[in-house]
Formats: sequence, C-alpha cells, structure tokens
Amino acid sequence: MDWYTRSLESVYDELDTSAAGLETATADERRETVGPNEIAGDHGRGPLDIFLSQFSSALIWVLIVAAVLSFAVGHVVDAVLIGVILLLNGVFGFVQEYRAEQSLDALREMATPEVTVRRDGSEQEVDSTALVPGDVLLLSQGDVVPADARLVEADSLEVDEAALTGESVPVEKTAGVLDPETALAERSNTVYKATNVTRGRAVAVVVETGMDTEVGEIATALIGAEDPRTPLQRDLDRLGRRLGFGVVALSALVVALLVVDGRGFVQAGLTAVSLAVAAVPEGLPAVVTLTLALGVRRMADENALVRTLPAVEALGAVDVVCTDKTGTLTEGEMRVQRAWIHDRVVALDEEGSDDRLDRLFEIGAVCNDATAEEGDPTERALVTAANDRGLDVDACRENRPRRDELSFSSERKRMATIHDDVVYVKGAPAVVLDQSTRVLGADGPVELDAKTRSDIEAQVDEFAGDALRVLGFAYKELDDEGGPEENLVFVGLQGLLDPPRAEVRDAIGDTHRAGIAVKMITGDNAVTARAIAREVGIDSDVLTGSDIERMDDETLRERVEAIDVFARAEPTHKVRILEALQANGAAVAMTGDGVNDAPALKNADVGIAMGVRGTDVAKQASDIVLLDDNYASIRAAIRRGRTIFDNIWKFVAYLLSANAAEVAIVFVASLYGYLILPAVQLLWINLLTDGLPALALGTDPGGDVMERDPRDRASGIIDGEMLGFVGGAGLTATALLLGLMFYLLDGAPSVTPYAMTMVFTGLVVLEFVKLYVVRWTRKTPLLTNPWLAVAVAASLALQLAVLYTPLNEYFGTVPLGVSDWALLGVVIVLGTPALVLVGWIVRRHGGGEPATASPPQTDDAPETHVD
Repeated sequence: MDWYTRSLESVYDELDTSAAGLETATADERRETVGPNEIAGDHGRGPLDIFLSQFSSALIWVLIVAAVLSFAVGHVVDAVLIGVILLLNGVFGFVQEYRAEQSLDALREMATPEVTVRRDGSEQEVDSTALVPGDVLLLSQGDVVPADARLVEADSLEVDEAALTGESVPVEKTAGVLDPETALAERSNTVYKATNVTRGRAVAVVVETGMDTEVGEIATALIGAEDPRTPLQRDLDRLGRRLGFGVVALSALVVALLVVDGRGFVQAGLTAVSLAVAAVPEGLPAVVTLTLALGVRRMADENALVRTLPAVEALGAVDVVCTDKTGTLTEGEMRVQRAWIHDRVVALDEEGSDDRLDRLFEIGAVCNDATAEEGDPTERALVTAANDRGLDVDACRENRPRRDELSFSSERKRMATIHDDVVYVKGAPAVVLDQSTRVLGADGPVELDAKTRSDIEAQVDEFAGDALRVLGFAYKELDDEGGPEENLVFVGLQGLLDPPRAEVRDAIGDTHRAGIAVKMITGDNAVTARAIAREVGIDSDVLTGSDIERMDDETLRERVEAIDVFARAEPTHKVRILEALQANGAAVAMTGDGVNDAPALKNADVGIAMGVRGTDVAKQASDIVLLDDNYASIRAAIRRGRTIFDNIWKFVAYLLSANAAEVAIVFVASLYGYLILPAVQLLWINLLTDGLPALALGTDPGGDVMERDPRDRASGIIDGEMLGFVGGAGLTATALLLGLMFYLLDGAPSVTPYAMTMVFTGLVVLEFVKLYVVRWTRKTPLLTNPWLAVAVAASLALQLAVLYTPLNEYFGTVPLGVSDWALLGVVIVLGTPALVLVGWIVRRHGGGEPATASPPQTDDAPETHVD
C-alpha cells in the first residue's frame, strides 16, 4: 500500500493502532493472521529436499535401472552392490550440502535481533519475528530495521539502504507526507526491513512485515526461479543419457546376435547384463560427489561456504568475475588517509607533538556521535584516526561535555557541538571555510586571507582528485563574537577513503593470468571507482549507471566486453551487465550483498554473496557465501574449482577408458561364444578402479591451473582430448587382454576359470598403470600424491583377497602361481609404452594451455567517461 503518501492519522486508523502501540494480546492475534515477520526461504532447503536432490541426474537413473535389471535376472549381489554405491553417493552429497545449510542457518540466527517496541503502554524487547503491522518501533543508531515502517518522529536519522536500493551512502530520513510518484530510494518518511540505522533516533509504526515488505516482494520474485545448471551437471547428465541409450542399443544387439546364433535367451540375457554393468561407471557419481565434497571442505577453510556441491566446479569454469568494491576489493571501513594543517600535508604516522594536529583529530572525535565500532562509517573513521594519533577519545569527550548540538543535514552540510567554552564544527570544506575568518597557524589563529583560502581550496581539490572524501574542521571560543557557527577558526582537513585490501592486487593479477576478466561494479562516483580500480590492478575505461541507462541491449553487449569499471551502478544495472555478458557467451560469477542484488546472484552462473555484510535474501539466492567478504577468497575458490575440474577430468577419463575396455572385451568375446567377464567380476573391477584410486585422484594438487585460459564449456568435460585418451587407452587394454584370452583358451569351447581369472586380474593391474598415465597426461607431477600410492596398494590387496581367500568362490576365480604373474608381467610391460604413447599424444593437444586472455589495459588507456 502507499503508506508514504498518507497522513499519520490515516496510517493509525488503517492499522487500528496509536502512538502508544498495541496490546500484547492484539499483537498475538495479528501474528496468527499475518504470520511471522520472516522472509520465505530464510531457513533454506529441508533435509528431505537436499537428500532427494542427490538422485536427480540421468547417470544416477541409469544406475538404478542397471540395479533393477541385475535383480530381475537373479544377480542379487550385483544389484545390492549398485544399490550400496547409490546410497553412499546420496549420503555423501547430503552431508556436505546439509552442513552448508546449517552454516547459513547460523549466520541467519545471528541476524535475528530483538527490537524495542511500545506494547501495553510500556517499552518492551521482542524478537523481530514477532512484529506485526501496527507495532510502534523505537530505533536508534546501530539498529537493523526489522520491518517496513512509517516514521512518526525522526531525530537526525540516517539509514544505510544499500542492501535495498544500492545507494552507497546513508540517506537522511524525516517524518512527513510524500507525493505518490516518489521513487523508493527517495521515500524519506519510511524505513525498510534489512536496512541499517547509522545515525540518530526514530519512532516508527510498522506497516508491513514478512513477505509483504519491500524485501519480501523481491524474495517472492525469486521463489520458484530455477538455478542455472552448472557445466558439470550438464556434462554428467549428457553422459548419463548417452550411456543409457548406448547400453540399451548394445545390449539389444548382443541379445539378437546370440539368439540368432542359437545361444539361448539365458546366456544372451546374462551377457547383456554384463555389458550393461561394464558400460556404466557405477562409482562415477560417488567419486564426483566426494571430490566436490573435499573441495568444499578446503574452500570452507579458505573462507568460502559452498551451498551446493556443483558450484565448486562451476566457479572454476567462469570467464568473468563481476565484483563489488566496498568490503570485497576494499576493507569495507572508511579510513583517514591524509590530513592537512596550515601549510603542510601531514603523514598520519608522524611522531612528535603538534597541538594543531591534536586539535584537528580531537574535533573529529568529539564533534561525533559514533564509536570506533558503531555508527556512521565516516564518523567511525574519525574516531579511529584520533585513537591512532594517541588521543583518549573517551577522556576528550568527558573533558568537553556536550551542552547542545546543531545536527548535520543535507542542507547545512555541517555539524556543530557546543561545549562549556568552545564550539567544534566539521563538515564540507567549502561550507566550513565560508563560516571561518581565521586559520590555526603554528603560533595560533591568524587571518584567513584570500591566498590562504585559495591554498586550502586547492588542497581540497588535490585530495578529492585522489578519490578521498574530504572534511573540514574548525572551532570557536564561546566568548568570541557572533553565533556558534560564525567567525570560526579553520583547523585543517582530513581525507578519507575505504582503502583496498592489501592482498587484493595480487589476487586480481592471478585472476587475469588465469584468463579471467575482472569487472568492478560500484555505486561510487567514477573518480573514486577509477582510483580504487587502478590501486587493485584494474585499469579501464569507466561506464556509469546513467551511461548504461542510455544504451540499448545491443550497444551494451558491444561495450561491456571492453569495460572493466562500472560506477554509480544500481542493482538493476548489475542485472543488465550480467545479461549482456552472458549473451556474449561468458560464464559469469557475480558478487552481491543487498536484497536488490538477489536477481543478479540467482541468474549468474555462480552467485557469490557476502557473509559479513550480505542480507539473508542475497545469501539465499547465492551458490557460494564468502565468510570474510574478501576478493582473495574468490581467487582461492577459483583455483580450487579449476583443480577439482582437472581431477574430475582425470578420473572420468580413467573410468571411461576402463569401461570402454570392459565393454569391448565382453562384446568381442561374446561374439566368439565366451562370457569372459561375468557381471560380478565387472562390478568388482569397477569398485576397485572407481573406488579408492579414483577418489585419491580427487586429492591431486592443482599444478598450473591458474596459468591456463578458462576451459571451453561448449565441449563439455568429455572433450576431444578425453575421447582420444578413452579410445586409445581402451583399445590398448582390449587388444592386450583379448590376445591373452585367445592365447589361454586356445580354441576351447567355453571359458575356463583360469582364463577368466587371468583376464580379470590383468585388467585390474592395467588400470592401475593407466592411473599414473592419466595424471601425467594432465601435467600432474607423478610423486605429489602419497594417498594415490596407498589407494593402489590397498586395491591390489583386495584383488589378491578375491584370488587367494574363500571369496574366490563368489567371484569364480582361482589362485594364480608365479608363472601366471610372470605372464601378466609381460602383458603389463607391453601395454605400458602403448599407454604412455596415448598419453603423450593427448598431452601435446590438450592438458591446459597457458592463458592468453588480454591483460588489463595500460595507464595510457583512454577514459570514455568520468563524472
């Protein structure tokens, strides 16, 4: 409703309340009707939803069908093994994603404060979720506004609405009635849920709660919106569908051939099941899940909380990172960078006594409503600067108790505090200068002549040219002539800036070297944006929000590639920038913290919310939450994502080459009437190769992953290099083991347990050789993963167990002698050079090339817009 256009009397009447607030019984009744003051989705996905989501891919459904078929033909053990693999895969994925949701719940719990309201004729503390329309709120500096509320009284009230409107500085709020055409960002008589009071006090009547608030409307738009699928999800689904069609087609062909050949439906059915088991890499979903889970754990240690496992790999595939400035590239805290007193710029770490400098910082700390921890960011910075100077701020305030004040307003552009014998003033330099007639020199106040005034103005321009926010400071003895803000003594200037984080420049340099463009989007003006961008290693033309509004979509698509700095940008501009980049084929990671950032976060390929400054709605719309709001954590997450993709590539290539060999061996052998590898042996091979060794690949180090261009998402994980490896390695193993089979059978009418055991064991050992070849193919140093050696040793021990223990009865194997191992050794010696040759060919044509993305522009790059 248009509450901001109504008189207070009309608001009270509509809500059946008064300035005294509600009765508790009335509030409880309303809460039953309107529900809790919460945003839908604040509590994330439930456990059942998370668990069921682990079984949504096509590959999982292929495995389920394989299990059902195995059970149907009497292979109960095979069906149980597949079922156990599927269950473990679901449990591993569930545990990781459920932990992420619990971590988010903890963050949300911290953001659910108690609020002060008038109820039953007195002031009470209630949980913010218990608020209802008609409640009368009491707000003060530092409070989070818990609901949309119409102001009744406002005393020097300023509210940070960046989370809702994108406005980068706090806005002044006053009670009154506004025109119906007033834009949301200009509704000065209303405060909104999820914004922050930075200055002053207020009384307000709650008009909307929960999903009816402005924040709730944005959340409503997000409900039901589908998350973009990550490259890995699309690739695995594509693989699952192709395997499903391939298994059906191949099995049908084999059954038809065997029946026509007079082998009978039973043997044909058993062979078809063996082929199905051979074709499907049962352990692939579990190994992918576990590898992603390991990455999630490591990313959590690096301050990135991953909400869904595939987002880990997706971040490693991005071409562009669109990042906020404040708190992400910068420290998120205003700091005094420079100071000026008469005739000189002062180094902030200057030692020694200087009464003028002490007076400058004392005025900043005493003419101030903040502490170092709470209040307006600029005022907090002034207090911190005084503390750093060595002043005892509390003692300064006690020594000069405030008797009165003239509050800051957008019209006055200054604040004055009146004490027993002196007035302290701070504000816009030009305004403070206009009220000054003297300047504080080394020996005391001297006349503020035209030259000195001009010098001060030039110094202000110099500070402002370096993107500093400049404040002027003055004082006046109360026994001097004129009013409290007349005939002031100008003391000096302080220039403030939110400084870049020390580690960000190197992090952005690493990102550029990885072939990824970094685009900074900020609400600050173009001068500040360009200055900060240069500091962190982004040197580019500047495009402002007003420029974007004048462009059609086609023009923006053309310009967005070359522009890396966007100033005076609002959340709606973020969405247009994102859409333009995606229309150009880019995979985009987008950061955000505000409610209005949620659409951009939801639609980005990877949405990254801020954990410290971010709103619940932004976190809910994101894939990853940065626990420290630091861009360097994005760099670490990208490295982790690329490493994970490399490791997934390795074990997918490894597993598919094994399955290719199994299918080829079973298929060719079946044409000669031999069932050389029954389903139980194939399942065992897949368990050995898909299990510990494949999982150990997930712990491989990253190598040179940040020296490569982003991968071509169009080719998918099964790219030309992988097909080459799968085909070459699969054919090598097939030729060797079919040759071994025919040599051992020597024309026998049926398979012997001995020949079956030799082919079975030879395939297992060849797979472990291939494990090291595939790592070498992706340029992974061979001796950098001790877990792999442990996994191979354990798997070989398990293989020996099915040969030399009573388990051989279930697997149809017989013990092998020394001469048999010697024969297998010959097969391995013949196969290893061939596998290495395959790996060498693939390595020459892939394995990651150095990044070729253009570096950031030089300092000589022309600037198309500065305001």
